[in-house]
Amino acid sequence: MKIPGKFPNIRLRRVRKKGCIRRLVSENNLSIDDLILPIFVRDGKNKIDPISSMPGVYRYSLDKLNVILKKAQKYNIPMIALFPYVAKNKKDGLGKEALNKDNLICKSIKLVKKKYPKIGIMCDVALDPYTSHGHDGIIINKKIDNDETNKILVKQALLQAKMGCDVISPSDMMDGRIGEIRKALDKNNFKDVSILSYAVKFASNFYGPFRDAVGSKINLRSSKKSYQMDFRNSNESFREVSLDIKEGADMIMVKPGLPYLDIIKNIKDNFKIPVFAYQVSGEYSLIKFGIKNHLINKDAILESLLAFKRAGASAIVTYFALEIAHQIKKSN
Repeated sequence: MKIPGKFPNIRLRRVRKKGCIRRLVSENNLSIDDLILPIFVRDGKNKIDPISSMPGVYRYSLDKLNVILKKAQKYNIPMIALFPYVAKNKKDGLGKEALNKDNLICKSIKLVKKKYPKIGIMCDVALDPYTSHGHDGIIINKKIDNDETNKILVKQALLQAKMGCDVISPSDMMDGRIGEIRKALDKNNFKDVSILSYAVKFASNFYGPFRDAVGSKINLRSSKKSYQMDFRNSNESFREVSLDIKEGADMIMVKPGLPYLDIIKNIKDNFKIPVFAYQVSGEYSLIKFGIKNHLINKDAILESLLAFKRAGASAIVTYFALEIAHQIKKSN
């Protein structure tokens, strides 16, 4: 692009010198409407457990969920994402607890819908919190079996929809699961339940703290590279997204976030579909570590989130949601 004019007639610094002008010409802004708050739930009573690898993030027993839900309501957070910390004695090779109508997620959905009906609920569809081996699918003959896993994922998605989940979010990365879930939802009168597909989920090194949070890390003995995307690839993401849109995905997730801004932009530019970014646990913890050790300041949080908006993200799943919502509300 050729820029008309030249120095000294053109001085780009003129629009940067005063805050009032900077506000008027800013190209991207972050609002509370952009934020999705992840919440970890656990069994027991009167429990708020800190997650050591994620400073400031906790697991809540159901009777303590009000603590964080009240804050979400106060700041008008549009949606929460629920993740379970499943007790060891409830895990098995098939992830059967995922289909228990009285499991942690089902109970949490009902609680939120009863007490906080204006808060949207996004539910993860995957088996890794429920399996004894820590994988997102079931293992048959020492391999993750795609088609048998899909049968379970469809049942899990239907159960979540029946409980009142607003957005079904398959994060498992099995082939064909979006189409099968969409077909089952429509057949069972859940045509209005949306699907946010983790179509672009990389086999990343940034997931460690999350796996601590849901208790799958200790069980995971092999990598997820046979089903999650190779982080060296970008064209592959186009194929994943196009297939999931054809199968019925309403929105697309890119995970992790910051290392993949190019992917977010390319998908947004080419498919014109709502693209969500997940600022994953490793990204969160690295920023928190940097702030705590005075390597960076707190403004890095806002900078990191605005990077997603600049790349084209419609919404951001972030553990900073409450902190940044407080900052936004305070500045308004």
